[in-house]
Amino acid sequence: MLKSGEHLEPLGGGLRVIVSEENHFSTDTILLADFSKPKKYENVIELGAGCGTISLIWCRTEPPKHITSVEIQPQGVDMLNRSVELNGLSEKITVIRGDLKDLKGLVEFGSFDMAAINPPYKISGGGIVNPERQKEIARHESLCTIDDITAAAAKLLRFGGRFCICQRPERLTDVLLSMRSAGIEPKRLRMVQQRASKAPKLFLAEGRRGGNSGGLVIMPTLFIEGDNFEISDEMIEIYGDYKEQYL
Repeated sequence: MLKSGEHLEPLGGGLRVIVSEENHFSTDTILLADFSKPKKYENVIELGAGCGTISLIWCRTEPPKHITSVEIQPQGVDMLNRSVELNGLSEKITVIRGDLKDLKGLVEFGSFDMAAINPPYKISGGGIVNPERQKEIARHESLCTIDDITAAAAKLLRFGGRFCICQRPERLTDVLLSMRSAGIEPKRLRMVQQRASKAPKLFLAEGRRGGNSGGLVIMPTLFIEGDNFEISDEMIEIYGDYKEQYL
């Protein structure tokens, strides 16, 4: 089941994901999985799924009706397929190798209740480009831009369907403008801070395809730590039984 350089990472609820140095997950991944948590009757899709952590976390308690996980890199697809098999979720999760810019014929457009993505954070050419191709694709917009992502989500979602994304605060204007331009109206926004004394490190945003203009709700800030540097109560709740990794 495991290949060289891989290991199993527990996700809670008895689920495990295969990870490697090139394909792994972070706290951002767990936060987006919680923020975008689908309802049990929904048909949902994860774009740029990597090793599939978000799709697997969605199955931790009450899984949605069905999950489609899309990833472009063959190594990630291979790991994701094996993780799905390992957890006995082959009937719940469909894995597709594909480019989110060209999914015609691979999935049914307009059929999803929710789409989510943890995208590359850096603009292509911005910052130090990682010489390792897999890491570069994960961190830089070398294969897709924010506009590519929102355009894909708009095609995939039914009218009223939700699009969820996380990004760095410096990209907030880019994301919200791109969502609106694609016909996805921003409706929920939440900042994430390490602690009260720190500036936000991340934001979580949700939009509705075809939603009426305006009505953006700014949620209370999510703090990773409390005043004494301990994990916040909300983060413990989000981690679930995965919190044992951090306590």
